Amino acid sequence: MYRTIFMIQTAQDKKLRYQICCQRLPLAVYREVAVHLRQVAGVETGLIPQQSQHFDYHQSQIGGLWVQCSEEVNPGAQPQVDQILAYYSALFGPWEPS
Repeated sequence: MYRTIFMIQTAQDKKLRYQICCQRLPLAVYREVAVHLRQVAGVETGLIPQQSQHFDYHQSQIGGLWVQCSEEVNPGAQPQVDQILAYYSALFGPWEPS
């Protein structure tokens, strides 16, 4: 699994944030993945709008998904996130950096 990783540090907390996409993943499944990931303590997610100017029936309606993990809230969050993303990757194809 490929990730573009950004480390965000605030006065209270360190957060690991990255953006990923799956080119043919439908909008409904992106929403399902986001909700599934939000069930992990310390994880926030959001959808990235599609930036393409060209409409393609085979392309996702979403540009990607951002995932942010708080290391201090839940140090074990990242393995849970990886497991959830691996599940969807096995069904729909590999995640790529967004």
